Amino acid sequence: MTLDKGAVGESYTVKRIDLPDQVEHRLEAIGMTLGSRVFILGGKDGGTLILKVRGARFALGRGITEKIEVM
Repeated sequence: MTLDKGAVGESYTVKRIDLPDQVEHRLEAIGMTLGSRVFILGGKDGGTLILKVRGARFALGRGITEKIEVM
């Protein structure tokens, strides 16, 4: 399943990230690495998700979240 299909209030483990290296390195810098837990705090109908990863809160758009595989 990809992160954009996740439910608000649920947490998931990052299984695979299929993004350009530059974007992937930015995500790693904020703590989103393979095996890390991601908690979905909220979302908007347009696809933006508000996430919590290792204590940091941030928003990611659908173009990114649909390329992050979670379980």
